[in-house]
Amino acid sequence: MAPTTTTRPARPRRAPKPEGQWKIDGRTPLNDDERIKQEEEAFAVRQRVIDVYSKKGFDSIAPEDIAPRFKWLGIYTQRRQDLGGEHTGQLDNSELQDKYFMMRVRFDGGQASPEKLRVVGEISRDYARGTADFTDRQNIQLHWIRIEDVPIIWEKLEAVGLSTLMGCGDVPRVILGSPVAGVAAEEVIDATPAIEEIVEKYVSGDEFTNLPRKFKTAISGHARQDVTHEIQDISFVASIHPEHGPGFECFVGGGLSTNPMLAQPLGVWIPLEEVPQVWAGVARIFRDYGFRRLRNRARLKFLVAKWGIEKFREVLEQEYLGYRLIDGPEVTTNPGNRDHIGIHPQKDGLFYLGVKPTVGHTTGEQLIAVAEVAERFGIERIRTTVDKELLFLDVPRESLKDLADALDAVGLYSHPSEFRRGIISCTGLEFCKLAHVTTKARAIALVDELEERLGDLDVPLKISLNGCPNSCARTQVSDIGLKGQTVTDAEGNRVEGFQVHLGGSMSLDPNFGRKLKGHKVLADEVGDYVVRVVSKFKEQREEGEQFRHWVARAEEEALQ
Repeated sequence: MAPTTTTRPARPRRAPKPEGQWKIDGRTPLNDDERIKQEEEAFAVRQRVIDVYSKKGFDSIAPEDIAPRFKWLGIYTQRRQDLGGEHTGQLDNSELQDKYFMMRVRFDGGQASPEKLRVVGEISRDYARGTADFTDRQNIQLHWIRIEDVPIIWEKLEAVGLSTLMGCGDVPRVILGSPVAGVAAEEVIDATPAIEEIVEKYVSGDEFTNLPRKFKTAISGHARQDVTHEIQDISFVASIHPEHGPGFECFVGGGLSTNPMLAQPLGVWIPLEEVPQVWAGVARIFRDYGFRRLRNRARLKFLVAKWGIEKFREVLEQEYLGYRLIDGPEVTTNPGNRDHIGIHPQKDGLFYLGVKPTVGHTTGEQLIAVAEVAERFGIERIRTTVDKELLFLDVPRESLKDLADALDAVGLYSHPSEFRRGIISCTGLEFCKLAHVTTKARAIALVDELEERLGDLDVPLKISLNGCPNSCARTQVSDIGLKGQTVTDAEGNRVEGFQVHLGGSMSLDPNFGRKLKGHKVLADEVGDYVVRVVSKFKEQREEGEQFRHWVARAEEEALQ
């Protein structure tokens, strides 16, 4: 007789943990950040800065105001100067932070002027030890800011229409825009009215001051797609409908960091006047359905990945817009160089000139000098870009050479080498509490070394130095991406180094390139490594071949 067997009852499956989606799980905070955000109105802390902290000093600031509430004001503490990269991840922020702040000044659409640059330059000179860095989000960042000086800095910025509010935090960040919107000869449609309406109607209000995480936007009607739309939470790029004419396609769910994802197109065509309401609809989806429980899963890209683009569009149309969007043609990637260096024609017969501060690094004194140059040539419109350039608009043909020479004389580059033109870095160990390595100073030195040893290239080369895995310098979409980490040298010492990514791209077949597994480069050997790889490319390239295409077919040995 066969033995009898007893079947154990199946264990009931555990219910999945709530993700903190307001429309599904309710608004009960599931972590401290969410609790703090719900406890008071987002900008209440601003008045405490003015009335209390600026008078009593750094030690009077409540910890929960320093982090996260100050982020909504566009300020957060910088790193202590005596703590190297080996302390990153070992000490918490309260131990890593100094009693000084980074301050981020917003330039929505990259719109600046001599007056605005002069004021920021004077603030830098008087209150920020001369620091002033252009960012790849068209902002300017200052360092060494004391809490005592913040109210007067705000007054000076507001007097020329600038602000630091919502420069950081779980809010809509600065709206990226084509720096030559309305003037470029190759523009398809001017997106300026949409950017202005979004800023005035939505960003200036309180509807979106409590999102799950930051919300990054880019809008451009330029034919060359000049706003890195592939890596934004939401972006709009020019689309020409066969019946309706010029408008926009909408992309959602892009972002880099430790889980890089390229944005996906909704497959629609949106007229200019509807861009703001579509933007608001997507922002509301993020607010209501975004994952809030875990901070590292709280970006829009994770919701898009879970739902799929079809469901995302359906929810947008049915729950938030109340109408169906027009199906649009596929928008293909423009394969050309997207930056604006050099001389370019405008629609009106004038020209604009693009120059490059190396890795976006300037000083307050340089900004003042730039403003003086612009005023001397009668220039009223200046623009910042996602490639950390400065553009000078409305230049007559006969003034171009003299303007370029004057800007060269104040330390900008009107004819940069491809190395100087294409290099980018994050803030790095000098000021950032997340960084493992020094980046900005190393990037500047690297450019000088490459020019000395290699001269120049005849194809674009994007080089990125990032201090940590968060990819503020766009490591995964650069030709040569260097991700900072602490590594072990031949003597067993823990030192600064980089992991290598090669062949990433946004403007040519958007992809994240090749990650060289196990291959680390000591920080002191970065120059030798880049020279070695670029030299191999020059030896092995086929006619007209781009660096990233060579990387895709190169033997591993050639990339080491």
